Amino acid sequence: MSFGKILASTTASVVLMMSASQALAATELQWWHAMSGANNEVVDNLAKEFNASQSEYKIVPVFKGSYPETLNAGIAAFRAKQAPAILQVFDAGSGVMMGAEGAVMPVADVLKKGGFTFDKANYLAGIAAYYSKPDGSMLSFPYNSSSPVMYYNKDAFKKAGLNPDEAPKTWPDLFEAAKKIKASGASACGMTSTWLTWIQTENFAAWNNVSYGTNENGLAGTKVELKVNAPLFVEHFQTLADLAKDGTFRYGGRTSEAKQLFTSGECAILTESSGGLGDIIKSGMNYGIGQLPYYPGEGRPQNTIPGGASLWVFGGKSDAEYKGIAQFFNFLSQTPIQARLHQVSGYLPVTMAAYEDTKKSGFYEKNPARETPILQMMGKAPTENSKGVRLVNLPQVRDIMNEEYEALLAGKQDAKTTMNKIVERGNAAIKQAQR
Repeated sequence: MSFGKILASTTASVVLMMSASQALAATELQWWHAMSGANNEVVDNLAKEFNASQSEYKIVPVFKGSYPETLNAGIAAFRAKQAPAILQVFDAGSGVMMGAEGAVMPVADVLKKGGFTFDKANYLAGIAAYYSKPDGSMLSFPYNSSSPVMYYNKDAFKKAGLNPDEAPKTWPDLFEAAKKIKASGASACGMTSTWLTWIQTENFAAWNNVSYGTNENGLAGTKVELKVNAPLFVEHFQTLADLAKDGTFRYGGRTSEAKQLFTSGECAILTESSGGLGDIIKSGMNYGIGQLPYYPGEGRPQNTIPGGASLWVFGGKSDAEYKGIAQFFNFLSQTPIQARLHQVSGYLPVTMAAYEDTKKSGFYEKNPARETPILQMMGKAPTENSKGVRLVNLPQVRDIMNEEYEALLAGKQDAKTTMNKIVERGNAAIKQAQR
């Protein structure tokens, strides 16, 4: 063998050994998440793409169940000193994480450790504010922010004699459409909804500009008294209970379970997160998207509040881990990545650049309804009623609401009793959590 061939062979061997060494030395970063179905595929693909882009860090996504289950798993792991690097926490868990001082590293600080500068102005204002301290510094990275919208089955609308190209705008209009669909046999049920807490209570309050609770729904202070027994809430939930008696409205579950009632064709109308789009597309149904319905009234609709989840970083990690997390968040913030995530998942683009890039590409002209969740959230400056909801124990308060809503829909109590019990039990739980 010639010297040149020996040198080339030796060089190739050294490169292979170095590559293997680098792969072994890669800092592993576990990312615990709650994304299922089509959105789980998105998470896996993002991790693979990031890992392929560099060799120092390896993101390892781990599915931990539903949003509440993932939050509980993260808390338990932290207490056992086995916390993952990154934990996806749904919006309701933000107050819990914010109250865990010392347990988390603010994302703004994580980015700085990685040599990146954090500029709040780069992010959609409503999203950045929701996941930030009062002084404006961001606590968590808004990975999959969403806004509730209405999906409807165009084929079922056509069979019921409704216009398949026109979504009902108000709740009274939607209720009438649901009755016609059920009566005509176009679908077994007219309407359903995921997340009665987030969509039909928290966003219902913001979109209709009525108070959910005192102290700006908890954003202005932790001492909060619930106000969800006001007349509009009682009217709304009594109507849902009445429609449930003959199956015009069908209850699917506490979180996103009702989506299956829609994708299977059983129910013709669904109020759900914009982030549910992936599974609806996969179902192959002929669907339409409309804005979240509202009750007629002056100044309505107002603005919706973000849902979905953000990525939190636990404290006590090494500098190498923080640098890797910072690099991953910087990767996620890139305009092409954000624009693609928005376009394939239905979640909102978290950066202004991704929103503008999507707009310039003509995506919204071809898919006008896909801009609906963004316009709902950004269309008006928020009021004291519509900045969001932040309680130190919001997951617990949601559990209380779900228990009472299930009793209502089972015919065990009326809406006035339901909402009064939610306020009484919820207020007691908030006071207890503050202690």
